[in-house]
Amino acid sequence: MAKPVIRCVDDEGVVLESLEIQLRQAFADQYLYEMAQSAAEALELIEELETEQRQIIVLVSDWLMPGMKGDEFLIQVHQRFPDTVKILLTGQATAVAVERTRTEALLHRCLGKPWQAEELIEAIQSGLAT
Repeated sequence: MAKPVIRCVDDEGVVLESLEIQLRQAFADQYLYEMAQSAAEALELIEELETEQRQIIVLVSDWLMPGMKGDEFLIQVHQRFPDTVKILLTGQATAVAVERTRTEALLHRCLGKPWQAEELIEAIQSGLAT
């Protein structure tokens, strides 16, 4: 069986590198880790993963990105993959955007930047446990 996927989306490469390091340290090779620098790139990769019948179990997304904000992206993904655990990682999201994402995408957690690795890992683990 194919390994489940944790997908991270952020327009800053250094953030993606940090996320990947923290995820690998916490979960080792239990999952595949896919990084994307925009919502559009992430949506393309999600299509590819779906074709390969790989399940995205967690989606960690920045809010402020060029092209499409994280709340819009997570809502779009939720419409097709409602069981994916969605985490918003941001320093700039408005309360309205966070609440909209909670309501329309069943947002599991919103973490502020800079985040603590333990906080991220706990959010993922608690999301997967539900």
